[in-house]
Amino acid sequence: MLFKKLILLFVLVSLIACEKNNPDPAWIQVNKWTLVENPDSQFPVGELTQNFTDATVYVDNELIGVFEIPFKIPVLKSGSKLIRIYPTIKNNGISATKKKYPFVEYYEITANLVQNQTLEINPVTRYKEFLNIWLEDFEDAAVKIENDPNSSVQMFTGNNPAILKWGNFYGNVDLTANDSLWVAYTSTDMTLPKWTETYLEIDYYNTANIVTGVLAISSSAINNNQNIQLNKQNESTVKWKKIYIDLKEIVSNAQNAEYFKMSFQSLLPEGQASGKICIDNVKVIHF
Repeated sequence: MLFKKLILLFVLVSLIACEKNNPDPAWIQVNKWTLVENPDSQFPVGELTQNFTDATVYVDNELIGVFEIPFKIPVLKSGSKLIRIYPTIKNNGISATKKKYPFVEYYEITANLVQNQTLEINPVTRYKEFLNIWLEDFEDAAVKIENDPNSSVQMFTGNNPAILKWGNFYGNVDLTANDSLWVAYTSTDMTLPKWTETYLEIDYYNTANIVTGVLAISSSAINNNQNIQLNKQNESTVKWKKIYIDLKEIVSNAQNAEYFKMSFQSLLPEGQASGKICIDNVKVIHF
């Protein structure tokens, strides 16, 4: 019994000693991202919509971690420190595949970290200067997304105040039991580089699934590579969402393609009387 008490006393003393030896942390609190205009952008970027759900944090070039915003984290560092924060996305909308978004700038600040005190940061970012951006925001009369001849329903521009969020118009598709299939693609022939970061950004509001894809076109064939599905939302809670779709692998594996188009397809779900699809701020971006 005495031996067990001595062991317990030794453990308690060790824990107290460890607690005394561990310094109290400083705290870093990071709030939501703000995306601002870059006056040096080489191409129009349209509306500054973003869905940077996370932040990758470095302190003095040491990776601290990736965290969902907003967050507050302890850091066992003190004094003047260089803090660098990268806008981070759910790649292809998947929570398990978070990635620093390559087309926007990191936020950097030199600040004094003090034990038991909180440094609050409101990070700001902007698109990098030298980007190629294809944009369809439905503000011009000539819409750059065209309906396939096999599509039973046509896209038109909508401006319902209950739905409209940016600018004056958005792309609108209404599916019904009689007109239940929408198929469309971008009208522009896009030359996209191989093995280079390339993304499709899209804001969407939908009560029917949307399947995105990439048409790889050569003189001898058109290959439709279906990619990411944007799952339908409940009609009572539908809202605008934004996704970043990674195109690098599809484009790079299309070795014989001379150019590309983005494709969109939706079929009214079985048993559903109608479906609405709205899209806006469609961007294809690469370096």
